[in-house]
Amino acid sequence: MIKKGIILAGGKGTRMSPLTKAVNKQLLPIYDKPLIFYPLSILMLSKIREVLIIVNKGQLNQYKKIIPNGKRLGMKITFKEQSKPRGLPDAFIIGNKFINKDKVALILGDNFFYGQSLTAMLERCVNLENGAKVILHKVNNPESFGVAAVKDKQILNIKEKPKKFISNHAITGLYFFDNEVVKFAKKLKPSKRNELEIVDLLNEYKKRKSLTAEIIGRGGAWLDTGSIEDFYRTTNFVSAIENQQGFKIACLEEISLNNKWINKKDVNNAIKFYGNCDYSKYLKRIIS
Repeated sequence: MIKKGIILAGGKGTRMSPLTKAVNKQLLPIYDKPLIFYPLSILMLSKIREVLIIVNKGQLNQYKKIIPNGKRLGMKITFKEQSKPRGLPDAFIIGNKFINKDKVALILGDNFFYGQSLTAMLERCVNLENGAKVILHKVNNPESFGVAAVKDKQILNIKEKPKKFISNHAITGLYFFDNEVVKFAKKLKPSKRNELEIVDLLNEYKKRKSLTAEIIGRGGAWLDTGSIEDFYRTTNFVSAIENQQGFKIACLEEISLNNKWINKKDVNNAIKFYGNCDYSKYLKRIIS
């Protein structure tokens, strides 16, 4: 079972400048919570309790103000700084000691997932025995994404932004790996843009016929918050769901409480930490 997860929250966020000149993109708000809460909640729903968050150099203190060490959530959260963006597989090189001899999940800090069947899918993913597993989502414009051709959950082909159609299943920013991932990542060579490419890493598993997929079905959502327009789109989505149905998406304390990692006293301490806000009012409601 996968018990460790990495959130890659680096990157310059240049498409969202000047907002990201002062604040890391993953700390900007998606409706009523910082973006980082959403990928963290996905790892928590996967019952992953040990998390490494990789951030840009010089931005560590910004994160520690909102997520100091995970103790408040009944978790162990640590941080590592990335001096400059070197591609997604660099997360496994930076996180080598954190991973140690374990399997690991990786989620990108700007990815948003939602759906009723999501928890069951995550449970299947963390029970990975060997190889790697990626999460796919159908899109209308596959030429804008890395895509995978899949048959019976086995990935047959991967292509980054294909000019010719091979599949409309986009590769999302959520991955599950066995411990071989560190060795494979270290062997990768930088691409023309001088970064390690996730497609090259996945192809190492595909060559060994150990790369499989789960597909987010109808009713599920995957949103990439890479631009200001995407941010507004995701904010509107969260706002609509929360205000219509009366529950919060990515309420970290609620997930921890349901996982039995914390108790009502811990939730009360969180209420004091957040102060007088709608998020605190929701926390009061779930323990009343």
